[in-house]
Amino acid sequence: MENCLVNIAKVTKVFYRDTIEINVLQGIDLSVGKGEFIALMGPSGSGKSTLLNLVAGIDKPTSGTIVIDGVDISGLGENQLARWRSRNVGFVFQLYNLLPVLTAFENVELPLLLTRLNRQQRREHVLTALEVVGLSDRADHYPRQLSGGQEQRVGIARAIVTDPTIIVADEPTGDLDARSADEIMQLLVDLNRQMSKTILMVTHDPRAAERAHVVRHLDKGVLT
Repeated sequence: MENCLVNIAKVTKVFYRDTIEINVLQGIDLSVGKGEFIALMGPSGSGKSTLLNLVAGIDKPTSGTIVIDGVDISGLGENQLARWRSRNVGFVFQLYNLLPVLTAFENVELPLLLTRLNRQQRREHVLTALEVVGLSDRADHYPRQLSGGQEQRVGIARAIVTDPTIIVADEPTGDLDARSADEIMQLLVDLNRQMSKTILMVTHDPRAAERAHVVRHLDKGVLT
């Protein structure tokens, strides 16, 4: 694929439970172009989140290669992988994963503490990210003072604050009511269209999936 950002080739993932071998992913091939928005669907236990974690560099494949923006991340050591992840991946979680003792501003700032930006530069980046998600006026609020939809917006601001190469979203609307879910999906669509962000999203929700450019289905570790 021309303009290919993510190239997954013959990827398998095996987990072991005692002496039992569980083949979660079986020979996955997937290409994602720069600026594409891809939704992965499939029943629980089909390997969707496992595949997402491999692309995000949170886990490593048992075999096969994952090349992202020219870097074969399947061959990186733990420290190299952590450095690569902090620069290239914005992760959006189903349950937001915000720290309750930090304000929205401080939660969004967290990934920047691993960079060489000074305090003023970090502040500018955080305020820009909060503005993008429409929460400039909530910077000093704690998670408990926000609605679920607002918490997920903070989660998305945290994901984009480092200007990542790819955004990976694991059931980003799974814990939200229909209206909030629709707003979050529109935000992801805007990030994709207006900021050319490449997005790989796992979802159970057909309405969320239809906002993506491409929908791929996983079943029993096989991509159809």
